[in-house]
Amino acid sequence: MLSVLALTSVVLLGIASQCTAISVYTNWEKHVQVGSDVRLSCSFFSWHWTSAEVTFSWSYRPDGAKESVSIFHYTNGAPYIATKGPFRDRLEFVGNPNRRDGSIMIRNVDYNDNGTFTCDAKNPPDIMGHPSNVRLLVFEKVPVQAGVITGAIIGVVLGLLILVVAIYYLMRFLVARRVFSLSMRHGKKGKGKEGSQQRQAGPSK
Repeated sequence: MLSVLALTSVVLLGIASQCTAISVYTNWEKHVQVGSDVRLSCSFFSWHWTSAEVTFSWSYRPDGAKESVSIFHYTNGAPYIATKGPFRDRLEFVGNPNRRDGSIMIRNVDYNDNGTFTCDAKNPPDIMGHPSNVRLLVFEKVPVQAGVITGAIIGVVLGLLILVVAIYYLMRFLVARRVFSLSMRHGKKGKGKEGSQQRQAGPSK
């Protein structure tokens, strides 16, 4: 009995060592203007090299719906777009599986496209992990995000500080150059006066 349990533990440990967790990443939210195209990015981190059996799966849940529908699947080196659903004629695979990129492009987005998109990736033997979600929000005009405004303000402030520092050092350089020029002129005049006084005095007999 003990030998069977030991053998089972070894097998389980072997499987666990080969199958490690995979982390999938997407944007948190994606804001887009109605009628434009949007790229939904998806990538993953895995401790193993990118497998030839890598897969990407995308599903979509409209706002107000309880269930998701499959809209895209990449497997065996080929992309498969769902032949039914709202994106059958507007979805394009723009990722690069060799670079762990499973991104898709949706053309001509509409207000009805608002919802949650879920990306799942597998990189055998890394098959354990959680999918990642990105919320798509379609607007008539994309609102300026607070982060963009904050970044612009910080950029302007840093630019002004750099300009003030540059002016300060430029003024110091000009003042130092002026002082040096004046000192050189006074030095030459002083030497000229001493020379003339010596010539006027002449040698004493």
